[in-house]
Amino acid sequence: MQILHSTIIGKGEPLLILHGYFGMSDNWKTLGNKFSSNFEVHLIDQRNHGRSFHADEFDYELLVEDLHSYIQHHNLKTINIIGHSMGGKVAMLFAVTYPELMHKLIVADISPKYYKPHHETILAALNSVNFSIHNTRKKIEEVLQMDIKEPGILQFLLKNVYRKTKTELAYRFNLQSLTINNPEVGEALPSFTFFEGETLFLRGENSNYITENEHGLIEAHFPNSNIITVKNAGHWLHAENATQFFNEVITFLA
Repeated sequence: MQILHSTIIGKGEPLLILHGYFGMSDNWKTLGNKFSSNFEVHLIDQRNHGRSFHADEFDYELLVEDLHSYIQHHNLKTINIIGHSMGGKVAMLFAVTYPELMHKLIVADISPKYYKPHHETILAALNSVNFSIHNTRKKIEEVLQMDIKEPGILQFLLKNVYRKTKTELAYRFNLQSLTINNPEVGEALPSFTFFEGETLFLRGENSNYITENEHGLIEAHFPNSNIITVKNAGHWLHAENATQFFNEVITFLA
């Protein structure tokens, strides 16, 4: 069994942080350092992302089992989880599957509903990079820019480019598996599953991932939950309004 790569900082009750699709634990370094004053923070790379192992198979059940193996490997007893976007889906499924391991759950800008695939443009752009020709960061950026117009998303994706050898660049994520398994990312939390522990949903004010239409669904799965809006933020609410995000999480965990 391969164990997920992580960075562990701080002391106290474990707080596990799960990044989103195409993300990695490094995206959470700044907030992770702030949380580490109160918690033992585990910044985790999920399979096919960051420095964790690559695998052909990729779905939420597997991501939950990866996390369960990680928790057993590190001998963690009761945990808190923050999950953003895809990481939030993993966190929700983990909580309903292993409630006995959970203390509190924080879900960032995602709901339990089904989302239809919507990453086609990003995947097409990423797949159009040929690392044997596009062998500098500048060249890779130029290729991605043809399809990806939002500077924030472009920079977020470019963080995944690293030097694989002296002469060759590559992506940290497993693009082939993520492309094939893209439909899995929108899967809904299975019906009639619920977690009765304390749960906080944080939604970005300018994001449409959690709308009022989902409030009933959230309550059905998470009867002991609260939904709070993070002001002046979109889907990347933890980066766009890190101060409010941090304060809401700390208040909730306290």
